[in-house]
Amino acid sequence: QVQLVESGGGLVQAGGSLRLSCAASGRTFSSYAMGWFRQAPGKEREFVAAISWSGGSTYYADSVKGRFTISRDNAKNTVYLQMNSLKPEDTAVYYCNAVPSNRVNVSGDRLEYDYWGQGTQVTVSS
Repeated sequence: QVQLVESGGGLVQAGGSLRLSCAASGRTFSSYAMGWFRQAPGKEREFVAAISWSGGSTYYADSVKGRFTISRDNAKNTVYLQMNSLKPEDTAVYYCNAVPSNRVNVSGDRLEYDYWGQGTQVTVSS
C-alpha cells in the first residue's frame, strides 16, 4: 500500500509556472507507475500525465503536451509535475495517483489507478 501527499499548488497568473510534488510513503515507490489527474469545478476528473516506474516512459494529455513535464525521483519517493505556460483552463484540483507497475506501465485511464492523494489546488488567473 502507498500513501500520496501532493503539494506545490497555488495561485499564478496566466503564462506562469508551478511545480507540483507528490510524496509517497513506503519503500516500494519504484514499483509503482504514477499519474496526475485534475478536476475542475463541475467537470469530470481528467487525465494529465503519467510516468512508468523507471521514468523511461511518459504519456500526456493533448491539452498539456509541450507545456507540462512529469518526472520522478525514486530515491526521494517523489513524482513531479512541472507546469509551464499555464492557462486559466488549467485551473483545477490536481491529484497524484499510483498503480503497481506489474499491472500498468503508463495509463491515462483513471480506473486503472489504485491509490490517490488528497489533491492540491491550482488556480490560474487571466
